[in-house]
Amino acid sequence: MEAREKRERRSFTPAYKTEVVELCQHSGESIGKVARDLDLSATVVRRWVAQAEVDSGRRQGLTTEERTELSQLRKENRLLREERDLLKRATAFFARETR
Repeated sequence: MEAREKRERRSFTPAYKTEVVELCQHSGESIGKVARDLDLSATVVRRWVAQAEVDSGRRQGLTTEERTELSQLRKENRLLREERDLLKRATAFFARETR
């Protein structure tokens, strides 16, 4: 068996993703066929189609906006915890110094 050559990571615009999703939904072709024709991974195209269905309300899950907000809130939460822990250590240090 041959080892697959690793493909360089690519990024796609939201407009391109929308076009691919519409092609999958309206062409009558399978997702795998559309992915092969466009030299994309079938897995990523399936993920784009599923996310488009969530965003349109046809499927349960977090919308793109909700995912973005959740990511931002997690980052903010992590930062606030780090700041809190730093303040706790500083308070303990200065409390020892004043005794």
